[in-house]
Amino acid sequence: MTERKPPGISFESWVDRQIREATERGDFAHLSGLGKPLPDDTAPYDELWWVKGKIHREGLAALPPTLALRKEAEDALEAVGRAVSEAQVRRILTEINEKITATVRRPPPGPPLNLKPFDVEAVLTDWRTTRDQR
Repeated sequence: MTERKPPGISFESWVDRQIREATERGDFAHLSGLGKPLPDDTAPYDELWWVKGKIHREGLAALPPTLALRKEAEDALEAVGRAVSEAQVRRILTEINEKITATVRRPPPGPPLNLKPFDVEAVLTDWRTTRDQR
């Protein structure tokens, strides 16, 4: 719908014609919200509603890199608990240790990292103990 409204036709009838033609072409047949209720409009107006929606849809995080790495380190330890082999534990810890070491070497944006690389052998000892108790 990039064409201009022709002179002598009322705006309403021109828009109605554009909608009718688009419907006949099937332009509205596969819209993502088709058949779904409209979002709740009772919430207070937020000027950044579209930014927040995009962040949510894209799965983006607004955490500073150091806080994101802290969360990733916690997730790595949880993954160690679910690991089924020593090789898998070593791989998980090696990957996170590389990230921690790289972050410690450069000045971090945001809050301090307050992490040091994991002692792989100590974590493996704990992992073995926990695994043997199951």
